Amino acid sequence: MTPNYAGRMLWRLIWQMILSFMLGMITASICFVMATRVAHMGSVYYRLITTIYDLFGQAALYYGGSFFFAIVFMGLLNWPRFRYQHAILNAVGYIADGNFDARVPLRGSSELRELAEDTNRFVEQLNRSLAEERKAEQTKNELITNVSHDLRTPLTSILGYLGLVEQDRYRDEVELRHYISIAYQKSERMRVLINDLFEYTRTRHAAHTLKPVTINLTEMMKQLLEHQRIPLEDAGMEGFLRATDTEVTVMGDPAKLVRVFENLIVNAITYGKEGRRVDIAIHRYPKEAVVEVANYGEPIPSTDLPYIFDRFYRVDKSRTEHSGGSGLGLAIAKSLVELHGGTISADSDTMRTVFRVSLPLMKADAASPKNGAPAKA
Repeated sequence: MTPNYAGRMLWRLIWQMILSFMLGMITASICFVMATRVAHMGSVYYRLITTIYDLFGQAALYYGGSFFFAIVFMGLLNWPRFRYQHAILNAVGYIADGNFDARVPLRGSSELRELAEDTNRFVEQLNRSLAEERKAEQTKNELITNVSHDLRTPLTSILGYLGLVEQDRYRDEVELRHYISIAYQKSERMRVLINDLFEYTRTRHAAHTLKPVTINLTEMMKQLLEHQRIPLEDAGMEGFLRATDTEVTVMGDPAKLVRVFENLIVNAITYGKEGRRVDIAIHRYPKEAVVEVANYGEPIPSTDLPYIFDRFYRVDKSRTEHSGGSGLGLAIAKSLVELHGGTISADSDTMRTVFRVSLPLMKADAASPKNGAPAKA
């Protein structure tokens, strides 16, 4: 409910006027008493005071004096308020000149203080908006720079090898096919980058429309492990699924969540070959479901860990380049998980690297846990 500031100020004015007139009348009465005593002290004062009384009249002097003193007391009562208004005007003018780090001073408990607090909140919100705008501009510039760099690298290779073909600078058909194969691989890398960039842009600008349905995470992860069986075998690895419940249900868009978990499994295969296995664990808590994807390869340096979900951030640029990654996979996964109201995080040490996805659990999924045995891909 909005406070009635006009009513509050009106009542303050009324009681200040009443108090000022009462004090004025009391002060005028005291002055009359003092004047009478002074008049009795000598004939000169007596004649002067008598002349004034005869000239203006006692009643006029009394009421005139009361009015005069009432104005004086009214000014004294409002003087702190006038000074505070002056301070607010100076502070607002200073802020209006572009000094957005300044704040309006807070004093007392009147509506002027509330005005100062609202002004300070406005300035803070303005600062946040300006900071977000600067960050958005910086992000846009970095995005353009990174995309230009990542597109230029394979494009340069494509033009180079196609130039050799166009100039007939190859020894035989085998070398020709080799050049064309390299150009094709670089073209595929550009396609992956452009698709990932388009997907990332859509997720960041809320262009995604989720089509939520009931999803059994345990069943989904079993299917994903099965789909990744051949890549796991090619990498000399095995995949294992451990779920405390055979049915852990969430509301989500299957295609989007598949994209998230596929990305995490592919990352585990790509960067965890040394560990020879990928472990997936599913846990159900009172309000959320947690999926962990762990590999046992080279750990992520602690200095890089806070930034791995930033777009185009690469722990090992040469390895990412070789594997064809765009540097957007984890950023896309983070955006998709957040669209579902969840969170994604990562931990890494010398033993293993774990990516952890938390999703809100369906309210209806309150049945007693059904223990499930570990599955193997």
